Order: sequence, then structure tokens, then C-alpha cells
Amino acid sequence: MTTSDYDYLIKLLALGDSGVGKTTFLHRYTDNKFNRKFTTTVGIDFREKRVVYTETGADGRTEKNFKVHLQLWDTAGQERFRSLTTAFFRDAMGFLLMFDLTDQQSFLNVRNWMSQLQANAYCDSPDIVLVGTKADLPYVRDVHMKQAKDLADRYGIPYFETSALTGVEVDQAVSTLLDLVMKRMEQSTYGGRGSELNGSVVTGQGLQGTHARRWCAC
Repeated sequence: MTTSDYDYLIKLLALGDSGVGKTTFLHRYTDNKFNRKFTTTVGIDFREKRVVYTETGADGRTEKNFKVHLQLWDTAGQERFRSLTTAFFRDAMGFLLMFDLTDQQSFLNVRNWMSQLQANAYCDSPDIVLVGTKADLPYVRDVHMKQAKDLADRYGIPYFETSALTGVEVDQAVSTLLDLVMKRMEQSTYGGRGSELNGSVVTGQGLQGTHARRWCAC
């Protein structure tokens, strides 16, 4: 992969309790497949995907496309790996905070994950999307939609109910987070809240000799 392959490098982090389905979610998003055989993630793993992000101008009509290279980091949910996973919080530009719709405790633990994010992420209010997983199991559901929506509203973040098995809302959850990250980055680049972001924008040589802005949170 050369510097001319993409305009932006964006790092997103998936976090939540062990067993909520982070690995299968990311595999569905990157490969559009469901794999039942994943073992528990040990430490940190990651997947990658190239997407095209369309930015709409201030007039609401003009559009510009950017090639985005996504790094999606998959974290271990077990307590013994917590110090390792939190070390990656400051390098991430956005977070997929996941819980299992069939496990009330994983939902209750969302508050603990939020506290860790607020303490370790690049700012006090990082870009986060709340994700309920295993929406394909309605008969064993243990978290009501209203509960989850109320919590998301309390934190002021979007909420999606997803299924790695069927693919429902998986792309939408990641796309929404990417949109939040890109908009924050645009504000930072053009005189906004630059101090809130952990990274720098550098200029690279894009495709066909055109100049492209590249964001790197590393």
C-alpha cells in the first residue's frame, strides 16, 4: 500500500464486553460474511477496508469523494486485557461501543466503558456509536430498545441494533461513525477544534498527481 492509494487513514476501535460479537460484527462489515467459528480475541486484532466517503459542500449540492482506508481495531473484552486495550484508545478516532441485546449485564457495563473512554480517549467527548448486537435473536432478547435508546440519548450518541448473522444495520453503524469522524476532522482542519484530536493532517501525493489531504491519528 503506497501513500497514493487513499486520501485518509481512519482508525476505528470496537469495544465492549467479551462475547458481545465484536469480531463477527467487524468480519461482516469487511468481508460481508458471518463466521460462527471465531475464538475469543486475545489482546488486539484488526481488520481493514477501503471505502469512498462523499462530502457534501456547504451549499448542499456540490459533492467531493475521498478514498478512505479504514483500520477497524478489535479489542479483547476481558478484564485482564483492559490495560492493553485502553492503551489504544488515544490512537482511535472513533469508537463502536457494543453490547449484546441478549445479555443485560453487557448493557449495564456500557457505562463503565463510557467512563474508560472519557478518561483515555483523545478528548472528553469522542465520536461514539452505540451498537446492540445479535438483533436476530428476538426470543432471547434481554435489553429493550427503549432502554438502549434512552441511554444513547443520555450520552448524545447514535444507536443501532445490528446482526452479524443477517448483516442488518452493520454498514449503517460504521458509516454513521465514519461520518462523525470526517465532520469533526473537517472542523479541525479548517479552524475548528484541532486541540481535541490526536493526530495531524499531512499533504500527500494523491492519484493522478493531484494533491490529497491525509489524516493520520498515529
